[in-house]
Formats: sequence, C-alpha cells, structure tokens
Amino acid sequence: MRGVWQELAGLVLPVDCAGCGRPRTELCGACRRALWRGGPLLLVPVPSARKAVAGRGHDPVRRIALAASAELRRVGVGARVLAVLRQRRAMIDQSGLDARQRLANVAGALEVPGAAGRLLAGVPVVLVDDLVTTGATLAEAARAVRAVGGRVTGAAVVAAPRSSFLFNGK
Repeated sequence: MRGVWQELAGLVLPVDCAGCGRPRTELCGACRRALWRGGPLLLVPVPSARKAVAGRGHDPVRRIALAASAELRRVGVGARVLAVLRQRRAMIDQSGLDARQRLANVAGALEVPGAAGRLLAGVPVVLVDDLVTTGATLAEAARAVRAVGGRVTGAAVVAAPRSSFLFNGK
C-alpha cells in the first residue's frame, strides 16, 4: 500500500533524489554511496527556539530529522538522530535580518554540551534544518559540532527561498 500512496503523493510533490535531482527516486545509488560509506551516519537537528517548541508543542526540526533517519534506514543507510546541539543563549527572530545581522545574531549561540561531543567523534554528521536563507545558522551549528571534534559532512534542509541561490546578484 505504501507504494500506491507514494505514487499519488508524487503527483503533487514529485519525488526526486535529494542529492542530485534524479527523478523518481528518493536517494539514488550514486548519492547514497557519496553520503554514506558504511558505519553510522548521524543526523543532528539544529535546535528550534525553546519558546517556539513550547508554543508548537513539538520541535519540527527534530521530527524532520527522525523522519529522514527512518527513510534513510529504509533504503539501507545506517542513520540515526542525535539531538546534541543546544542554545547557549537566546537568539532574536531572524526573519527581518540581513546576512551580516544573521551571522552576528547566531555567533556563539550553539554548543554541544558536556560529554555529548564524544558521541560525535569520528562519525559523519549531517546537520538538519527546516529552512536555509543565508546559511548563518547552519554555519554556527557546524562550528559548534567541530568545536568538540565532530566531522560535519553536509547539511539537509527542507526549503530555501530562491534568493538563497543567488550569488553576486546572479
């Protein structure tokens, strides 16, 4: 039955490879091999603001990471979620900020506390977020993971505005 629902959903939201865009596959063989060379793959969600989590009653980015991990395991990639990033301090809402302001807003705001860093040692880490605009939050998350010896190999996001793909006005 899952296949029928996937085909129907594909009419509305076409399924393409998350890595290269190849049609009709969630993750093609070439991208699977590039992403995963055996051993564990850790998906580390970027933490949502505490106030937002309290208001929603859940952390959407963590739920996205859990769903992605389940799908990766379904296609043979040994993935699991490790929610080790924490906010060291509050950040202001970034919706009205430009790229420089976003970088300043998130600088030093995330950390991997205590012994959690040992869980990241020597394991490929893919950061997970819901939206990327300038990349400031993902850059801060990568900094925090690397600060404890983690190895960030990529990032996965659900959405990005068209402006995220413009460089030098092109």
